Amino acid sequence: MRLDWDTYREITASLKRNRRRTLLTGFGVFWGIFMLLFLMGGGNGLKTLLAANFEGFATNTTILVTDRTTMPYMGLSKGRYWSLTYKDVERLKKMMPELEVVTPTITSYSSDIQYREGATQGTVKGVYADYVKVETPKIKYGRYINESDVIQERKVCVIGERIYNNLFPDGGDPCGSHIKVGSIYYQVVGVDVSAGNVSINGSADQSVIIPISIARKVFRRGEDVDIICVTAGSGISLSEHEDKLRGIIAREHKFNPEDKQALTILYTEEMFSVVDNLFKGVNFLILLIGLGTILAGVIGVSNIMMVTVKERTTEIGIRRAIGATPKDILFQIIMEGIILTAVSGMAGIVFSVFILNAMDILIPDTEFQISFWTAVLSALLLTVMGVLAGLAPAYRAMEIKPVDAMRDE
Repeated sequence: MRLDWDTYREITASLKRNRRRTLLTGFGVFWGIFMLLFLMGGGNGLKTLLAANFEGFATNTTILVTDRTTMPYMGLSKGRYWSLTYKDVERLKKMMPELEVVTPTITSYSSDIQYREGATQGTVKGVYADYVKVETPKIKYGRYINESDVIQERKVCVIGERIYNNLFPDGGDPCGSHIKVGSIYYQVVGVDVSAGNVSINGSADQSVIIPISIARKVFRRGEDVDIICVTAGSGISLSEHEDKLRGIIAREHKFNPEDKQALTILYTEEMFSVVDNLFKGVNFLILLIGLGTILAGVIGVSNIMMVTVKERTTEIGIRRAIGATPKDILFQIIMEGIILTAVSGMAGIVFSVFILNAMDILIPDTEFQISFWTAVLSALLLTVMGVLAGLAPAYRAMEIKPVDAMRDE
């Protein structure tokens, strides 16, 4: 049997016969497909929001931080304070060729920063030029610290976005201006507008970056550095080389290599892995919830159609008596299920896309969206659900005999 205009009118007339029941049944499918796509799009949006917090941060960075020793070693008592040094940087570069970047930083917190009448506070970080491979800046004006700045000990700086907004409220390119940090004047050579919230020794938007050669003198640190950041080449997991790295540092500074507190090693790759696994779990949970909601809607459609078939026993019996074949009855009931689920489901798809686009506009720099193929697969899923919802009622309708229908009447 083909779907001609008369058949279509019969199907729609049947669905309109009890409008409230049809609407409530269709709403179950609408809500199920809406929740599935909304949760999927919302999950994508939350993932982009979280990813923005890691923007510019190298995912394979390892950070070395010192603390007091907790174990006696080689006649030395526990509780000793010690510091990483520039020699440790050179030592790691020489003894661990698998390392791509080894760069130290020294930091001063809550420094007073002034420009004309404007004043604020921020973190001052001394870095080498290769620090860009650890925290990639997003330069709006000017440039970043380079090798010449470090070698020539230039009093130049790169300021974060919040520092820029506080000191230069009128906007414009501040490069060439001199700001006062503590008691020293530095020429602004760049503005970093990195949006990431993951940073080392202070947020990037509240930091003033200066050459480490200048910071070394201003902060009077001598040979000591606060932390050392290292990154490995592609495909190399630094956690697998921890014993070697820890042994090199421990041997020079005379502490037990097993003393985890004396030298804390932070692996950002593990943090990123946890976040990635978290979202995999969330996506699976979203899929289960969405499919469960859709399944509930389909079962609702099937049950309501079973009731409808029961109420239409006489009608179906009359149609059989005047020549309708079982296949005709089967086709009509299945098509009723397909049309009901398809119309309700497509409304759910359109509504979810509308809501997600609205969220995309209201929350900038996010992707609260579903892909084109997700929408296509959802449409195919609706067709399959319509067939499944109509199968049981359709077979029940096929079993109705004209004589039994008349007897029931």
